[in-house]
Amino acid sequence: MDKLTHINDDGRARMVDVSGKQDTIRIAVARGDVTMLSSTLQRIADGGVAKGDVLAVAQVAGILAAKQTWQLVPMCHPLFLTGINITFAYHWEDHRLEIEAKVSTTGKTGVEMEALTAVSVAGLTVYDMCKAIDKNMVIGNIRLIEKQGGKSGYFRRLEGESGDEREEV
Repeated sequence: MDKLTHINDDGRARMVDVSGKQDTIRIAVARGDVTMLSSTLQRIADGGVAKGDVLAVAQVAGILAAKQTWQLVPMCHPLFLTGINITFAYHWEDHRLEIEAKVSTTGKTGVEMEALTAVSVAGLTVYDMCKAIDKNMVIGNIRLIEKQGGKSGYFRRLEGESGDEREEV
């Protein structure tokens, strides 16, 4: 079993020293879902939510979250992110909004946590903006889909993925 890199010799937490690592292009893609009533999903699509444009606000929230990940997750390094994109797809058959974040940088450490944080906060924002009409929403299935760069190279999730038939919005 590999030794955990975020644990020091005393068994306590530490932030890993990455100063000796090579700068490489790092990209991560994460996805998650907000499941809701079909009427709530339709109101989002129609722009009929009283608090405003749900997807526009969730998109900005996700971008801001990616940029602030190092302040939220204790062992994350502050990174200079070179790209962040948040996209949404309606899945009408199971009244679900899929959120995808793609984050990139050139640096010494990966951006998986930034992509996962972006998806999580975008989902929380959708919930916040729609909770007055649907308190039963569920935020979930947040997962890393793909990562590139660094010593471990390329990763792509092998299990069957949701979102193969994405209706981009």
